Amino acid sequence: MAMAIVPNRESSSSGGGGGGSLSQHMTDSGKYVRYTTEQVEALERVYAECPKPSSLRRQQLIRECPILSNIEPKQIKVWFQNRRCREKQRKESSRLQTVNRKLTAMNKLLMEENDRLQKQVSQLVCENGFMRQQLQTTPATTDASGDSIVNTPQHSLRDANSPAGLLSIAEETLAEFISKATGTAVDWVQMPGMKPGPDSVGIFAISQRCSGVAARACGLVSLEPSKIAEILKDRPLWFRDCRNLEVFTVFPASNGGTIELIYMQVYAPTTLAPARDFWTLRYTTTLENGSLVVCERSLSGSGAGPSAAAASQFVRAEMLPSGYLIRSCEGGGSIIHIVDHFNLEAWSVPEVLRPLYESSKVVAQRVTIAALRFVRQIAQETNGEVVYGLGRQPAVLRNFSQRLSRGFNDAINGFNDNGWTQWNCDAGEDVIISINSSKNLSATTASPNAFAFAGGILCAKASMLLHNVPPAVLVRFLREHRSEWADFNVDAYSASSLKAASYAYPGMRPTKFTGRQVIMPLGHTIEHEEMLEVIRLEGHSLSEDDAFLSRDIHLLQICSGIDESAIGVCSELVFAPIDEMFPDDAPLLPSGFRVIPLNSKSTDMLESNMASRTLDLASSLEVRSRAASCVGEEGKSCDVRSVLTIALQFPFESSLQDNVASMARQYVRSVISSVQRVAMAISPSGMLPSLGPKSSLGSPEALTLAHWICQSYNYHLGTELLGSDSVGGDSLLKSLWHYQDAILCCTLKVLQKLPFLAHLHRMKKKLLLYPFLLNEMGSICGWGVQSLPLFIFANQAGLDMLETTLVALQDITLDKIFDESGRKALCDEFAQLMQQGFTCFPGGVCMSTMGRHISYDQVVAWKVLSGDDNSVHCLAFSFVNWSFV
Repeated sequence: MAMAIVPNRESSSSGGGGGGSLSQHMTDSGKYVRYTTEQVEALERVYAECPKPSSLRRQQLIRECPILSNIEPKQIKVWFQNRRCREKQRKESSRLQTVNRKLTAMNKLLMEENDRLQKQVSQLVCENGFMRQQLQTTPATTDASGDSIVNTPQHSLRDANSPAGLLSIAEETLAEFISKATGTAVDWVQMPGMKPGPDSVGIFAISQRCSGVAARACGLVSLEPSKIAEILKDRPLWFRDCRNLEVFTVFPASNGGTIELIYMQVYAPTTLAPARDFWTLRYTTTLENGSLVVCERSLSGSGAGPSAAAASQFVRAEMLPSGYLIRSCEGGGSIIHIVDHFNLEAWSVPEVLRPLYESSKVVAQRVTIAALRFVRQIAQETNGEVVYGLGRQPAVLRNFSQRLSRGFNDAINGFNDNGWTQWNCDAGEDVIISINSSKNLSATTASPNAFAFAGGILCAKASMLLHNVPPAVLVRFLREHRSEWADFNVDAYSASSLKAASYAYPGMRPTKFTGRQVIMPLGHTIEHEEMLEVIRLEGHSLSEDDAFLSRDIHLLQICSGIDESAIGVCSELVFAPIDEMFPDDAPLLPSGFRVIPLNSKSTDMLESNMASRTLDLASSLEVRSRAASCVGEEGKSCDVRSVLTIALQFPFESSLQDNVASMARQYVRSVISSVQRVAMAISPSGMLPSLGPKSSLGSPEALTLAHWICQSYNYHLGTELLGSDSVGGDSLLKSLWHYQDAILCCTLKVLQKLPFLAHLHRMKKKLLLYPFLLNEMGSICGWGVQSLPLFIFANQAGLDMLETTLVALQDITLDKIFDESGRKALCDEFAQLMQQGFTCFPGGVCMSTMGRHISYDQVVAWKVLSGDDNSVHCLAFSFVNWSFV
């Protein structure tokens, strides 16, 4: 235990004389030891190497340092205790000071936001009074519900070719941007699902009544203003939809600022719409109060920007005054205000997609919030707060995710200037085939495993409309259940291009895939909105000659937008085959899925209700109220729609182009068919009245299952599981769902695939008492029998512990979560569980689906009896006091 440092009262004989700079410590005998400056320096050198030396190390220190020879080992021990205590106090003091500075800055930001809202309220009150007066004095001859109270006029090119004219436009842009960022020029409303506060990322708002679509964010970032401006001005670095940004002209303004003329290209999110481009003026300056401002707006006029040939695949969109206001905080860091305001020319896309271009929520999620999150990510990486897996630096892994996103966007858009051309495609084709014969990935990397072949890249892509399918739920299902839609032989074909230069199709070595995928996390963003991971698809050779060679497939994958509570989020699953030991410059051929919600004004109310819906038992608690909200005033059901885009890329040799194209088209069609089946299964129309989707074919509804679990617990253990408050109905179900301990239910099914021999029949009954032993012996002897203790239900704590969802739960077997000692304990107690109906086995460690270790104090297991005939429906396990290690 560390000892406190107190004033000197008595000097020990071993301390020697000394002055005021000497260190004083009290020994266990109550005497104070005074150290000389040389002794303190020697001890500090040892402390820098080893803050907590062992007894042997302290004795060795005394022997090696003559100046410490007159000090007892116990006194040295006390010195190190006090030194560690002081170090801990300094760190805690520094941490609290940092937290205090952040809270102070956030409080200042919230106060400013409160003042702005009060001004907005005052303005609305005045407008309301004026409207009332007008209605009382003059009959209403026009529609009072116009698009905007304050409309930004269209800015003409005017004298944009002269420095004076550009400076005039820049100053007007600055004034309009400031009025949007800190004033009431736009009627801002809080972004759904985003709550301001000290623990939040920032304050987010979207436009309610203005021309175009606009979003706003305010937040605290622990970087200097100049660094933040440098990051945000490099839009391709953080804006995943930005294809290219080119600065045509740069010249200084008379007030010390900088004016730039910029051409920017933005990817189209689907195959159903053209891409966008912008021709803008960007103005960087410093205000009188020291704040740094970067504001931007479109320049309009005939002939503005690059030639028409360079932008033939783009629709010219308009950027209304937007930008960044950055000011320093006391003690370090900056407060940043971000405004993005666009007119995305919704007329240029099919009517079904127009809500995507008229939604401020989409702008907020893909541009505004993305910008603030990225600078906060860079700040945490700079401060060393981000730890990534497999020894990779954060910047390297961030580069991988950016290359995956950019490659996927490039495949969807297929720009001609990148070498893409459509192949034998007519208007009636559901799958578009694009060929890129100039794609030579070996030119972009020094890796010896780079693509280098005579042929090119083929992309098969398609888009489809989904009805009443939450994008986050669909993408999460596609991630967790790859075997439901993917053909591993096709994956192996793409992956083989990284392991050999032969692209013969379909002449691959015979391989059998188990259908099991292992997810190995690499890293994630600070709010877990995007995950980077390596996927290993297990396989083994069917040929004895190369049985020793690995047949596993490895994919580098990013998954984003699987938070169901986020509004307007685009959900993506993008992957690319990689070598097992992929280098930092590994070539990537991205494929994947993108699901974008089509928000519209008529479905905003329904969307906020659907955002909190999950595919688990909790959805049954409010499903009736949500179902009621899906019906309009006239009795018509609302349709929540989203657009799904699929793009899959394949390498090919010139001689096999037709074969690969035919394979790719059929493969995409099979994937679409699988996704449609999944969409039907997870849509609200495919749900039971009180449960959501069935977790297995034989499972009862939610209320019945909850009743059986609690009733069986009371029957076997003689006590109530949930207490007497939850008497039944929804109350019982809700209490079980929110129960603090993880409750998991599984059923044991023995599936016979091949006939047993007579002596195996006799052994089968005994071995059923030891399912894991049966499983091991069956796999060794080749009996063709599998013991499948499949999970059919988990409460919220159980899903959190396993880091999964109720949909994915059915693919997890009981033996997969336990370690070796846990499986042994379960086998030892299984016979007692089956005989007396319940058992308890001691604490241990198990593992989640993401590979994280979980400790628990105890497991209580009991039979769950059905209410009809008291037959065993399933087994329930309660993990008491579980936590991640």
